[in-house]
Amino acid sequence: MRALLAFFLTLLPVLASAQGVATLVADTVFIAGGSSTLVAEGNVEVLYDDTRLTASRVTYKQDTDAMTIEGPIAIVTGDNDTIILANAAQIDPTLQNGLLRGARLVLDQQLQLAASQMNRVEGRYTQLYQVAATSCNVCQNKPPLWSIRASRVIHDEAERQLYFENAQFRIYDVPVLWVPRMRLPDPTLERATGLLIPKLRTTTGLGIGLKLPYFITLGKHRDLTLTPYFSRETRTLEARYRQAFVRGNIEINGAISRDSIRPDTNRGYIRANGVFALNRDFRLSFDVTAVSDDGYLLDYDYSDRDRIDSRIQVDRVRRDEFFEMALIHFESLRSGDNNAILPSVITQLNYDRRLFPRALGGELSLGINAQTLYRYSDTIGDDGRDVGRFGASADWQRQWTLNNGLQITAQGNLAVDHFEVSQDTNFPDRATHVTPSAALTLRYPVAKTTARGVRHVIEPTMQVVWSDSSNIDAPNEDSTIAKLDEANLFSLSRYPGLDRREHGLRGNIGLTYSRFAPSGWSSTLTLGRVIRDENENEFTTTSGLDGVNSDWLLAGQLNMPNGLALVSRSLLDSSFDFAKSETRLAWAASDLKLGASYTWLTADTAEDRPDAVSEFSLDFDYRANDIWSVSGDVRYDLTEDRPARAGIGIGYRIECAEVDFSVSRRYTSSTSVDPTTDFGLSVALRGFSAGRAAGGSSRSCKH
Repeated sequence: MRALLAFFLTLLPVLASAQGVATLVADTVFIAGGSSTLVAEGNVEVLYDDTRLTASRVTYKQDTDAMTIEGPIAIVTGDNDTIILANAAQIDPTLQNGLLRGARLVLDQQLQLAASQMNRVEGRYTQLYQVAATSCNVCQNKPPLWSIRASRVIHDEAERQLYFENAQFRIYDVPVLWVPRMRLPDPTLERATGLLIPKLRTTTGLGIGLKLPYFITLGKHRDLTLTPYFSRETRTLEARYRQAFVRGNIEINGAISRDSIRPDTNRGYIRANGVFALNRDFRLSFDVTAVSDDGYLLDYDYSDRDRIDSRIQVDRVRRDEFFEMALIHFESLRSGDNNAILPSVITQLNYDRRLFPRALGGELSLGINAQTLYRYSDTIGDDGRDVGRFGASADWQRQWTLNNGLQITAQGNLAVDHFEVSQDTNFPDRATHVTPSAALTLRYPVAKTTARGVRHVIEPTMQVVWSDSSNIDAPNEDSTIAKLDEANLFSLSRYPGLDRREHGLRGNIGLTYSRFAPSGWSSTLTLGRVIRDENENEFTTTSGLDGVNSDWLLAGQLNMPNGLALVSRSLLDSSFDFAKSETRLAWAASDLKLGASYTWLTADTAEDRPDAVSEFSLDFDYRANDIWSVSGDVRYDLTEDRPARAGIGIGYRIECAEVDFSVSRRYTSSTSVDPTTDFGLSVALRGFSAGRAAGGSSRSCKH
């Protein structure tokens, strides 16, 4: 019978201290050697603060104030953060100091260090001798994937650091690297100054290179990562700075290089972004990027963007209110673009307020907007034009549903736009345009449910829209590319911006069919068209909106319970030839994600597309098992009959290591960049703070 011997604590005051009281529990307890020796046998437990010791036999001698413990011994601290296993030990009653033999230290149930001898000092330091450390599953008569052998290891529990002396790194017990001294964080430490996972990178332009990131903590809320990148073709230093504030955070990334691609030239980039919460629900955000030359981001695989936008913005979003004020700078990295004649500096202001007036019923939306565009060029005309637009709008709509299910929606809109134009004699210096609009929409959804529970819904929709048909004498900066899709089929204006508003009398018609099955199947098909009273010549040919009768919009979606999803949208002209077509097929299962896309666009110089676009892309992510994974993507230009980009990645993850290998090829070229092939390899040892990650499967010891 187990006995709780708390009364021994009063007889043996040495087991009590100012820091806490040690409690002894065992199957059998007796006093030997007079009254100075206490012996506990059978399922012995000693509890002190948050530390628990279990053993088969404990002998406590009062005159020496020491416990002799016979194993198997287990000492557990905290929430299993640290576990010590040993065969025999001699330790003080507070479990803070002592000597253990045949010991093993397990940290955070990940990293284990086996030693011939272990010393506990002041409850903070653990010294291990003749150590073998690994986080791999250790099998009998089979070496782990990797291990570190050291003559001595010191574990500092307060700083959560491991100090290795005379360390030897081994792969399958074969020595590959020797280090006289090194320091590594233990698995319980989230942030620690030191080396991170190195990465091997090989590219056509930069050759074989190695990245060695070094992480530096600058307090609890700041850190800096410096990454030297060495190869025969480049000397690069990358940097990342992060800081968290009470109401926000910032991150700054950058790099500076000297390479053989542009000899004797300093190359680099910097990007800073952050977000801060302001008073009264306002938010300040910024994202600013600067780069030395057009090809730098692609050469070093920092980004594939060919146009850079930098933005500083203040906004607020509430249930019935939206406010946005932003300063934006655009820079093009395309070889054919001249930044001096592009609208590079843009300021914009948008405010929308939603009201529900009782007198009118329905919903009333009021809006104010302003935008200015500045070009660096002083040329008179399109290349140097600067524009400012200031506008206000009011939109009211109300819906009624009749007893037979017919839905009637009435809508009215009034927009006022004022333009200020400079450095362009093709337009007046000032122009103000007022655009009234009105619309009436009829919807008649019809639903039927079959005996098997399949639900069919047919919804024919007809809308009549009128807008002022007068022409506006102002430049079009933000509404040059419009397109017809299911989202704007019944909109008052299908322009993407506010420099232009759709005019004239027109009818929008559409038919939507939906099917929902109890098994999880669902599908939707939409057919629609725009019919005009007369051709306003507002839109480009391939927008689908040109002419008296627009192209036919055909869009569909299919979702299946097995994870298969299909989305397609096409525009067909009056001869039912495809003008535009986009299709995306995706399948998601437990071990495989597969996606395929096809895009077809006819040539249109008005949309800066001199040649037709026919492109196919495929991407996949396959997990063969808990250890191996493969992912890849390819984009093929059917017009040019050549690939545009292709890549594949292989991942290997087990309980103690991660290996990622990737190879990608970019086939496109320009005056600033050449086709390149990139190889990447990274190896991470799990069990240390810098190498921790979720997932990974433990390998079996079976052959």
